[in-house]
Amino acid sequence: MNNHTFGRYPDALAQDVAMERNQRRMEQNVSLTDALPGGDLVRRGLADIAAGITSDESLLVGIGAPKLRMLGLDVPLDLPADPEDALYSRLAAIDSDSAHARYNALIRLLVSFERSYRFAVR
Repeated sequence: MNNHTFGRYPDALAQDVAMERNQRRMEQNVSLTDALPGGDLVRRGLADIAAGITSDESLLVGIGAPKLRMLGLDVPLDLPADPEDALYSRLAAIDSDSAHARYNALIRLLVSFERSYRFAVR
């Protein structure tokens, strides 16, 4: 065995171990997401973003994207611009009288998810 091959083996092994660990973590994240308050909204939002769909859930994930990424969730970088205004506009188009209350309720669910997720993955 030459040094070149041997020298690369630990790096390749470390990379394989890291990839396997990330895969297990992502699988764990999916099951954790469903069990937490607001997790269904976050899961649907991530799926909608991946599919290129603009929905209330995808906009909510866009609002929480910086914090969700910090928590270790894989949130894409190419998100709709100004998700706060876009979400509020969508809610107001359905019923302007209750838009503010529904917007605040969604934000509270997002914050609740972020807080509980942080403690769940410790």
